[in-house]
Amino acid sequence: MCGIAGLFHLRTPGTVDEGLLRRMTDSIVHRGPDESGLYIGRGVGLGHRRLSIIDLASGQQPMYSDDKKVVIVFNGEIYNFLDLQKELMRAGHHFHTHSDTEVLLHAWLEWGEDCVRRLRGMFAFAIFDSRHDCLFLARDHMGKKPLYYAELQTGEVIFGSEMKVLLTHPAMVRKLDPIAVEDYFAYGYVPEPRTIFVNAKKLPPASTLLITRDRVNSPKVIWDVPFEPVAVASAAAARDELAERLQEAVRVRLMAEVPLGAFLSGGVDSSAVVAMMAKESREPVNTCSISFGDPKFNESEYANQIAQRYHTNHSVRQVDPEDFSLIDELARLYDEPYADSSALPTYRVCQLARERVTVALSGDGGDENLAGYRRYLWHMREERVRQRLPLGLRKNVFGFLGKVYPKLDFAPRFIRAKATFQGLARDSVEAYFHAVSIFKDDMRRDLFSPQLKSTLQGYGALEVMRAHAANAPTEHPLSLIQYLDMKTYLVGDILTKVDRASMAHALEVRVPFLDVRFVEWMSGLPPELKLHDGEGKYLLKQAMAPHLPHDLMYRKKMGFAVPLASWFRGPLRERIRNELLTGPLAESGLFNRQYLQTLLDQHQSGLRDFSAPLWTLMMFARFLANTSPESV
Repeated sequence: MCGIAGLFHLRTPGTVDEGLLRRMTDSIVHRGPDESGLYIGRGVGLGHRRLSIIDLASGQQPMYSDDKKVVIVFNGEIYNFLDLQKELMRAGHHFHTHSDTEVLLHAWLEWGEDCVRRLRGMFAFAIFDSRHDCLFLARDHMGKKPLYYAELQTGEVIFGSEMKVLLTHPAMVRKLDPIAVEDYFAYGYVPEPRTIFVNAKKLPPASTLLITRDRVNSPKVIWDVPFEPVAVASAAAARDELAERLQEAVRVRLMAEVPLGAFLSGGVDSSAVVAMMAKESREPVNTCSISFGDPKFNESEYANQIAQRYHTNHSVRQVDPEDFSLIDELARLYDEPYADSSALPTYRVCQLARERVTVALSGDGGDENLAGYRRYLWHMREERVRQRLPLGLRKNVFGFLGKVYPKLDFAPRFIRAKATFQGLARDSVEAYFHAVSIFKDDMRRDLFSPQLKSTLQGYGALEVMRAHAANAPTEHPLSLIQYLDMKTYLVGDILTKVDRASMAHALEVRVPFLDVRFVEWMSGLPPELKLHDGEGKYLLKQAMAPHLPHDLMYRKKMGFAVPLASWFRGPLRERIRNELLTGPLAESGLFNRQYLQTLLDQHQSGLRDFSAPLWTLMMFARFLANTSPESV
């Protein structure tokens, strides 16, 4: 795992500033503390920071073709590189190292842009091919590895593994994108391909980008989650095949020349990964978990059950319930505003893991693949009503009820009917968007200043999901919202969270549930094998029955939460007021001060629970303070 950086001159190739390229590369030294390397050519510069995992002795980058006409910088792991190497050797290629980077380089020489379609792994890489005077960028199928780029007024294209690389360049304009601001306050992150800045973009997952001297082409999509039905002889056969496929996805991720382990939260997904690792490993698996003093957030008991069952080398660290010291550090790490508070414990568990291992496997992606989120169940229950009644009738009846029914944040879900009525008054995509939004539509209207609303010209964050839904390869309501999550929440929130938190500690995280072959197969299974009789991850739990305790698999899902509500009424009471009512956020001209005051007063009086919106605002305030962007 590494970090990459670079720049490419459009039109007239000039002399590359080596000092600037080095500063850009060193801005992500945390991603690769072991080694660094630069390539400077005619109008092009590539930088690399290395975290040594495979072929420790001879895998240095940038790496060159034998004739020195092609050079690559690469971040990631290619799990099928040995198979590709054999195929390339049969085609006449010769290799000097045992690294997947060299295989990727020869794959480009043999297959060109189509080489990406053959890869199984996580990756973001850049290839400069002097034979065609072009720069080629690529990002993996699910978006596990990030890649940012921007076209500058100086006639340069710059790119890097994190926004830090781009911000290091003096010509990078830090003007806020008002559409990204709207998106952020709906989703809690800025969805691909936008960034918070107008002229910077994220290369979307499963995409490539070819840049020549005369143009920056549009990204090309090379793959999508297919949701093509797969043959299933029986539920039992599918159960057994799932276990086999998961074990194989774990097996290929155990290749490393450095200490390797796993996160063990005590949930189904991470426990399943550890169980499969234990079957493959001759030595005890290294596992680590975080515990919380508050039993509402503490899963360590279940993690200990798995650790004892599989005799792992288990480490547990209790997080201080007042551990809000990382707020400023998170804003620095993520570069863009990012509002998932579980980034706090994720940072700590990565810190703990790095004390013992360099590579860790995680259970991320299980919920999206296997319909594990509780919101999927509620959505499907509402969908049954939506399919029976016409939209016009639902808008009139349930729209009215949604307006008059009181907001009962602290009541059990079945009593909190306001959100259900509002969902039933919408179509399926809009209802799901409403369910996952942090600031609902009416809240964003109240939050934003007249100036910002005018600049948005009627744009709404719902359009992100509308665009993905229009391209979805499935019409089944459950498969559709899984697809929407894979395109938005998974890549923009979950994978971003883990990438930044892990690479802050030079820790590589591998994700078996997001293996491209596993994802393709899982997407094609009948939806009723994923969400069955109100039980999410139905088939996974059936497959893991011989390996995991029943109580662990069928208990209530906890999540990786922190006590924000009590923080903002207690130790962070004054800080959150200062963040919102003074300083960069208050001075930005983007927000309605009166509404900010209302959010604070109602939350701190105990009248409402606005902890998630307040955290979202705090992280935006910290972003403004750290980055000093130009306003919209």
